[in-house]
Amino acid sequence: MRVINRYILRQLAVSMVLVTIGLTAILWLTQSLRFVELTVNKGASVGLFMKLTLLVMPNFLTVILPVSLFAVVLFTYNALISDREMVVMRSAGMSHWMLARPALILAGYSMLAGLVLNVWIIPHTVEEFHRLQWTLRNSVTGVILQEGQFNQVGEGLTVYIRSRGSDGELQGIIVYDRRNPMRKVTVMAERGALIKKQNGVPTVFMVNGVREQVSTGSSRLSLLYFDNYAMEFSETSDPGDVRSRDARERSTEELFSVTEQQVGPVNFRQFRVEGHQRLASPLYHFSFAFIALACLLAGWFNRRGQSDRLAIAIGLMVAVQALALSVSNLATRDLMLVPLIYLLPALPILVGVWVLQAPAFLRLPPAGSSGMG
Repeated sequence: MRVINRYILRQLAVSMVLVTIGLTAILWLTQSLRFVELTVNKGASVGLFMKLTLLVMPNFLTVILPVSLFAVVLFTYNALISDREMVVMRSAGMSHWMLARPALILAGYSMLAGLVLNVWIIPHTVEEFHRLQWTLRNSVTGVILQEGQFNQVGEGLTVYIRSRGSDGELQGIIVYDRRNPMRKVTVMAERGALIKKQNGVPTVFMVNGVREQVSTGSSRLSLLYFDNYAMEFSETSDPGDVRSRDARERSTEELFSVTEQQVGPVNFRQFRVEGHQRLASPLYHFSFAFIALACLLAGWFNRRGQSDRLAIAIGLMVAVQALALSVSNLATRDLMLVPLIYLLPALPILVGVWVLQAPAFLRLPPAGSSGMG
């Protein structure tokens, strides 16, 4: 029996690794497109681009893992039934629970991985992702000046460049500075470069140009021809501003320790629901595993295939997933409904246990059937 269990567990584990890798790669490709425009316009390096895309992956793994487990259990056990291997195993005296044991072992390991992701890893990765994204969007130091476009750099500062050289040199520069309403300045130069000074302030260094300024209250134009001229950029946001963190960025301990007076009633409910979801969502690994096992192991063997059971299992899994979203929204409105967050994944587990304990719930075999399982 141990050999058979290892055989099934090996098939399940290998298939789950392959399915998880495939789904993760697809999600990584789709999510990476979100940051192409941001990284191109803000001048982020390839390393930062990769870091941003990888930081969102743990958050998706919590969704991928239970779905992968469900798909693998459904496919593997259906293959065992179709290849008549299940008939041989039952003939050897294996019960429903003995056949389900490999899937439940894998579900246990998968649940532990989901718990570690939810409680410890995801809060840190989400916080780091939002911090990098906020810094990249609000810092002038990351701006790339697009060729042939009027680039809005900060509040009241517009920069135009005709072209950019391979070494980063800018050609045909126009800078319109209206940060001081009483002193609007236009600067034009043949060439220049965007540099960062030792104090960290980004600066446009220009060569061979003219500085134009119209005096306030008059039409008098002041011209200043220069060989070298530097104009500093101020940051778009106040350095003293503190970025607010949402519920996903908070540690689990912080979610349960924060008070309503500290964050307000709306955020308080969101924090509480997020904390309970982190603890309850790993249970879906067992829920989905039991749905697949109950649909395939209990019942009668059908020579024409198990397509009806596969459809029922998929439908139940989708329904549970949809209900999970609804329960989350309802609990956010009323914390009295928080127990539903735990009841929903527990219900398929309890029903699955009952079905596997009482396999004769289908008393009469349908047409084309021959024997149990």
